Amino acid sequence: MCRCETAMLNTETPSLAHTALDQYPTTELVNALVDDQFHAVDAVRKAGPRIAAAVSAAVPRMEAGGRLVYVGAGTSGRLGVLDSVELYPTFSWPAERALALLAGGHGAMFAAVEGAEDDLEQGAADIAGVNVGPNDVVLALAASGATPYVLGALRAARAAGALTVGFANNPDAPVATQAEIGITLDTGAEVISGSTRLKAGTSQKIALNTFSSALMVRLNKVYGNLMVDLKATNAKLVRRAIRLTSFATGADEAAAQAVLEQCGFHVKTAIVALSKQTSVEQAQALLEAAHGSVRQALA
Repeated sequence: MCRCETAMLNTETPSLAHTALDQYPTTELVNALVDDQFHAVDAVRKAGPRIAAAVSAAVPRMEAGGRLVYVGAGTSGRLGVLDSVELYPTFSWPAERALALLAGGHGAMFAAVEGAEDDLEQGAADIAGVNVGPNDVVLALAASGATPYVLGALRAARAAGALTVGFANNPDAPVATQAEIGITLDTGAEVISGSTRLKAGTSQKIALNTFSSALMVRLNKVYGNLMVDLKATNAKLVRRAIRLTSFATGADEAAAQAVLEQCGFHVKTAIVALSKQTSVEQAQALLEAAHGSVRQALA
């Protein structure tokens, strides 16, 4: 029996530091809420080696064509949705390779679906519904670490051979202990008792952001620290593509834009073409041979 089943969860324990929270002057109230968030960063930093292990285990599966599948309920589930949808504009990661399963379905993104998180069988059914397999990486998210919907999905994903990574905010939680790689973000009691949308949620956001960003770096989506595989889907991102290309190559913005227009505003291609003074077609061939690595294509 896990610790989370035999004692009050850390995330549910009332904070002894702020028992008169409702009587604080507004500035002190705001400061208490802000200051408590620093614990989220500390919790993620302590979990750094486990996050790194998850990144290393995920890389070969992504290189083999696998998908990221986020699973959660409530705040945790919504954070999974947020991370998944941002991968396409930021890194050109195909939307069909970043799925988010949310207890209660898509509608639960905007309104609570009562009881959905308690459905163990639905979690398993949702994993089966997207045909999770051995090349996929399933990210199971639950502040308590014991949400039935998430556990059902986690167990089904393991049975299907997927890599499972469990994120929980309580020590010895099933979501972490039953995943192949468990990541515990021990944020402790919340300023507002049990409100895991506070620092527990913040820690999950940081951990997911760190995991997916590090994974994309390892998949050659970044050159130096430049976001060179973005998808220029709006005017702001078009301007960013021009600036990044100019910065990376030393070309003026007019020259950068001219080459970008030839390659559909693909920053990687433009950088290689300008740096090696070659055609867009040859730059694309060099990148393909280098598995998308700008650094290797320029070597």
